[in-house]
Amino acid sequence: MPDRTFSLEEAHSLLPVLESLLRNAIGGKKLMEEVEAEMQVLTHRIFLNGGTHVDVVAVARRKAERSKAEQRAKDALAEIDSIGVQVKDIDTGLLDFPCVVEGRIVLLCWKMGETSITHWHSTDEGFAGRKPIDERIARSKRTN
Repeated sequence: MPDRTFSLEEAHSLLPVLESLLRNAIGGKKLMEEVEAEMQVLTHRIFLNGGTHVDVVAVARRKAERSKAEQRAKDALAEIDSIGVQVKDIDTGLLDFPCVVEGRIVLLCWKMGETSITHWHSTDEGFAGRKPIDERIARSKRTN
């Protein structure tokens, strides 16, 4: 059983904070990927040319930016985790909120861009098994 479970109402109330944290993590990941691509292009160019002049200061600056972005993403994801929410896919901004319904754990499912939590799935179904929120889910209560 997860350390924390959420009612639908409580999960909804957390969405603004979680969306902000998720945007920080996504932005950090995006910058990390950009810098990695730049470094691969640079490495390839050096290889093809048999060496080349490199602006070491600019490269060091970009590597420092990448490092800061990585830390920002890690911090945001750690904060989401500390709240008790599960990040399922950072690229699509997919979050799951454990919820107890009729004595069993289900996951309230929210994806970046959705205005509210409108779906849920069992712990073994995943995103493909999403079902619309029904009355059982809507009246669930937080258990801890």
